[in-house]
Amino acid sequence: MPPARKRTRTYDPAKIRVAVLAQFGNVRQGVHTLTEEQLARPARLGEWSVRELAAHLTMAVETVSRNLDRPEPGAKELALLDWPFATAARAGDIADGTRELARDNPDLDALYARAEQRITERLATAPDDRLLAARTGAMTLADYLVTRTVELVVHTDDLNRAAGADIPLDRQALAACTRLLADALAVKAPGASTEVRIPPYAVVQCVEGPRHTRGTPPNVVETDPLTWIRLATGRTEWKTALDEAKVSASGERADLGGLLPLMG
Repeated sequence: MPPARKRTRTYDPAKIRVAVLAQFGNVRQGVHTLTEEQLARPARLGEWSVRELAAHLTMAVETVSRNLDRPEPGAKELALLDWPFATAARAGDIADGTRELARDNPDLDALYARAEQRITERLATAPDDRLLAARTGAMTLADYLVTRTVELVVHTDDLNRAAGADIPLDRQALAACTRLLADALAVKAPGASTEVRIPPYAVVQCVEGPRHTRGTPPNVVETDPLTWIRLATGRTEWKTALDEAKVSASGERADLGGLLPLMG
């Protein structure tokens, strides 16, 4: 008998909309409190400063607004689980656009206010199945908003670490980000020999090998959501996380070092 097909995870579009707006609101409030000294610090992301990173965070939602202003594409091109693997090719364009955005918008409060107003107004009337002409490929609005939780959570964490800030993470946004990146691992390394646990948000099975059916799995990886997100996006190396006891891994197929990061 062939193995059962895994069901694709679904997300509640209404909750994701609330999460995106809530996390952007958190970031807006946090950026408002940053001093010029904090904004001038290196962001630890290439040559970006914290100011440039803060400007870049507005792009996470402004791409939604801009794409809703554009004509709707004729067909869907990208599934949600394809998105994490389609982002690396745009890194150069993103870096150039971020530097230009920060240079042209020295008033971050005004930039955030415009971005928040625009996305709030456009989401008020846009249906979930509306297609967006995203640069990674045409996606539904509902799927694209899930990807925004990744952008917002990952870069909020970057901002907190670089600026010494304490911007909170919306629970629903953190959950969606964690789950999407966990599911991406299962896509990259299909199988059922290793169980990856990221409590309280996700458990996935991956890696080829003997299938686990009952009892304690022979290969188990467990970590917390932020450590997982940093591993999946290349902010933390697998060996470092193990050495710092941020990850527990047991079993001969529990070494995920060769599979990470998922996003560059």
